[in-house]
Amino acid sequence: MTKKLLLLASLMAITTQSFALTLKIATLSPDGSAWMTKMRAGAAEIETKTQKRVTFKFYTGGTMGNDRAVLNKIKIGQLQGGAVTAGSLSEFYKDAQIYAMPLLFKNFAQVDYVRQKFDPILSKGLEQGGMVNFGFAEGGFAYAMSKTAPIATVPELRKHRVWIPENDIQAAETLKAFQITPIPLSLSDVLPSLQTGIIDTVASSPIGTLALQWHTQVKYLTDLPLSYIVGVLAVDQKAFNKIEAADQAIVRSVMQQVFKDINTQNRQDNVAAYNSLLKQGIKAVAPNPKDVIEWEKAGDDASARIAKAGIVNATTWQALQEYLKTFKPSKS
Repeated sequence: MTKKLLLLASLMAITTQSFALTLKIATLSPDGSAWMTKMRAGAAEIETKTQKRVTFKFYTGGTMGNDRAVLNKIKIGQLQGGAVTAGSLSEFYKDAQIYAMPLLFKNFAQVDYVRQKFDPILSKGLEQGGMVNFGFAEGGFAYAMSKTAPIATVPELRKHRVWIPENDIQAAETLKAFQITPIPLSLSDVLPSLQTGIIDTVASSPIGTLALQWHTQVKYLTDLPLSYIVGVLAVDQKAFNKIEAADQAIVRSVMQQVFKDINTQNRQDNVAAYNSLLKQGIKAVAPNPKDVIEWEKAGDDASARIAKAGIVNATTWQALQEYLKTFKPSKS
């Protein structure tokens, strides 16, 4: 009888292990950040609910490289997923970067109006492209920040040495429309390049500026949202399909709630980070209405170039623009 029980226990252990899967996830977010705190809590909940059939191992703080490096590691199976900017997933679904079109949104009310319709469309597109995801988390508005002089107009921007992320085709096309030759660098090279003067202007969210220590090098912030950033936890479809269907449902349910929470928290944190930048002596520069029109025209020209080049799907872009035109500001 004892032998039979031992055999049964051994078989159960083998069966459990055969369905167990560890998802190795990389992110630029440092340990201890609000993003990672919530992701780890979600991972712990999933581990409990699946009885350790699904576990997570996180590589934080950019230890696996930038978004492109992470995606390359996913392709070869070294990682199963990454918490990355949505725009970096354009090779899986080109419209993943559509929210980052230049000067698309003026405020968060417009963002919320568009996202409630288009988030499901973009999420489905990523899934069809081979990337399981759990919704989008707001990264915030990116603002131009300069080390050497205030930037209120497009001609003033042209005088600066402007950074863009390396291999970012959308950003490169945008600056072409602005008649600027950008300086592409990896994220890790930005701070030393600001320090040495290789670049003097960056575009970043307030949270990102603080987290990456760029605020120690910039003096001016142009108070005009240049683009809107969202993050996503993307998991390779082939790896995810190795998880039993019931456990897949648990992972989706938990991580979807995690990303809703991160989305809400990040907006609050970005507002706080913006105010923190001002308190630390960075001066906000507000373009006058006439100059804003010039910024928006350059943004429209850039968007047209991006759509014409097929960097985003022209049909999706037109649909988003038409929908945004129906936005009605709250009277309250």
